[in-house]
Amino acid sequence: MKTLVVVQARTGSARLPEKVLMPLAGEPLLRRMIERVRGAQTPFELAVATTTESADDGIRELCRRLDVECFSGHPTDLLDRHYRAAVSARADEVVKIPSDCPLIDPAVIDRVLAFHAERRGTLEYTSNLHPATYPDGNDVEVVPFRVLEEAHREAARPFEREHTTPFIWERPARYRTGNVAWETGLNYSMTHRWTIDYPDDYAFISKVYDELWSPSGPPFTLGDILRLLESRPEIARINAAYAGVNWYRNHAHELTTVSPTEYRRIA
Repeated sequence: MKTLVVVQARTGSARLPEKVLMPLAGEPLLRRMIERVRGAQTPFELAVATTTESADDGIRELCRRLDVECFSGHPTDLLDRHYRAAVSARADEVVKIPSDCPLIDPAVIDRVLAFHAERRGTLEYTSNLHPATYPDGNDVEVVPFRVLEEAHREAARPFEREHTTPFIWERPARYRTGNVAWETGLNYSMTHRWTIDYPDDYAFISKVYDELWSPSGPPFTLGDILRLLESRPEIARINAAYAGVNWYRNHAHELTTVSPTEYRRIA
């Protein structure tokens, strides 16, 4: 069973261009993201899926330096990019982790992968996103290759292609899905924003790294971040205006399994 973790990354973000190459603790954000993914203990192969655009040559060069496989594919069809990366790697299952999650806890990756492995053969999609409970920016989705292939062949709506997995989780009658809830019983998905789309997000993440990152220590954890924010609430306020803002809001009229309580619009 070959598990391929795919980190999708490009420099052409409309809201924050080149965010994946912005400096974080002295190195590109994508490098710090990859370090955290590699901190997970579950065996897997890792690949970065970027675009064929020349603007993403910097991502390809970074991957070469870090000895990470890099697949270049369609600029906006993320479903096609993930599918072709999986074909190239001959993967049995694909794990989708977006590059805008540089604070992801490696233990969360392990927990989602373990949940899926224990139910392998009975689940056709596993995530910690439907519904989400972890602080936003700990996104992990697992899809068997067979199911990804079906989605790649049949998905027709633009948002299904752009966001890779909606074709699957929007069809609960067809696909058996599993969700990993935060073991604390809490739901911080709408109140704690640890992802990056806006300059304020970058300022927040940079501050967390300034306070917690160590070049010689293990990756700081979700708990470490929460303790920091409890003691330094001014850090949490840096990007609090965007808490609960996610891509669902742009497709509310098309989605049937996502409640309005799972996103909010920017006022």
